[in-house]
Amino acid sequence: MFSRDKWSEIIEALSSNWFRTLLTAFGVLWGIFILVILLAAGKGLENGVKQGFGGIATNTMFMWSQTPSKPYKGLPKGRRYNFKTEDVAEIKRNIPNLRFVSPRNQLGGFGGNNNVIRGLNSGAFNIYGDYPEIIQQEPMDITSGRFVNYSDINEKRKVAVIGDGVRSTMYDKDEEVIGSYIKINGVNFMVIGTYKKKGNNGGNAEEAQKEIYVPFTSFSQAFNQANNVGWMAITAEDGYSISDLKGGILEIIKSRHSIHPEDDRAVGYFDLFEEFNKVNGLFIALKAVAYFVGVLVLLSGIIGISNIMLIVVKERTNEIGVRRALGASPWSIRGQILMEAIFLTIVSGMAGIVMATGVIYLINLALSGADTSEMMFANPSVDLGVVMTALGILVFSGLIAGLIPAQNAIKIKPVDALRTE
Repeated sequence: MFSRDKWSEIIEALSSNWFRTLLTAFGVLWGIFILVILLAAGKGLENGVKQGFGGIATNTMFMWSQTPSKPYKGLPKGRRYNFKTEDVAEIKRNIPNLRFVSPRNQLGGFGGNNNVIRGLNSGAFNIYGDYPEIIQQEPMDITSGRFVNYSDINEKRKVAVIGDGVRSTMYDKDEEVIGSYIKINGVNFMVIGTYKKKGNNGGNAEEAQKEIYVPFTSFSQAFNQANNVGWMAITAEDGYSISDLKGGILEIIKSRHSIHPEDDRAVGYFDLFEEFNKVNGLFIALKAVAYFVGVLVLLSGIIGISNIMLIVVKERTNEIGVRRALGASPWSIRGQILMEAIFLTIVSGMAGIVMATGVIYLINLALSGADTSEMMFANPSVDLGVVMTALGILVFSGLIAGLIPAQNAIKIKPVDALRTE
């Protein structure tokens, strides 16, 4: 328990040479300031990169057919084949712990441009034939109307959900969209909804809004796809890795389409979960670097405090001798020096945290009015855990800074101290 007299003594000792104390405190202030700013900048970069995923289900893989590179069962290499709707059912039946297996077909994009016509307006857009689950794998905001549902799938309704980019191209500003018709490759589809994609779609946010979604079944019927599947979006359940399930999925496809088991080029895929883990690993490394650099800068400030406390102990040799002569215990002397070091460290460190918080606030204030959807930096921040970690570092640093001076103080003999002028 600390008395008022002891606290008054601590403040008086530190303020006796306030300029020296201020310069010493600045080292700790700057160190903790750099630490918090680096961590906040790393978090801002992480938020910006993850924002690019647009809320997409990261435990997902995308799979498409390619040409086999090895002959197998009398079939030549280099042949073309297509996924089938039966493949989807087989994957669902034999691979456990899958949340979604969404077959997809596509016009436009890699398959060539396809005209979409409405009245005198026309445009070239990507058209996707999808199941309703795709909205949970590639999240989007429905800005009006609704998305495709299973009634549309079962009844093969010719309905479409268009992006805001399609709307601005094909419609006048105040024109009613819901219930109108657009012609895709000569086939009429009724617009039932509009959407706006989240994220920046790999850095191409504008193109992400220029897509059209129609029911998979009506797409197949309207554009003569039969039971062909262009590609699949497959998502694992929470707690399971799509990377671990990927091997079984590829085995099923290879078996059903007579592909050599060791042919790694016949089935194309993109494992988003694997790539996402690489990104997370990068940010863990960046956080470690931030702590490393911040702690090194902070250490230089701690060394400064330790040096100043050694000088203070030297200047107070007479005082310490008198206290020892009057019966002060070594723990009392040690505690006094340690408290002064800890107090100076914590006060200067908290000032650094306040300064860093102010800078982070100003950065967020500047970003609040800007469109960050295409930026690689968003919402820099530090959480409570970081602040508590910083406080822990400060307390520990204060103990380290005061330990050597405190040990030197209790080594002073009362008689020798009293002789010192």
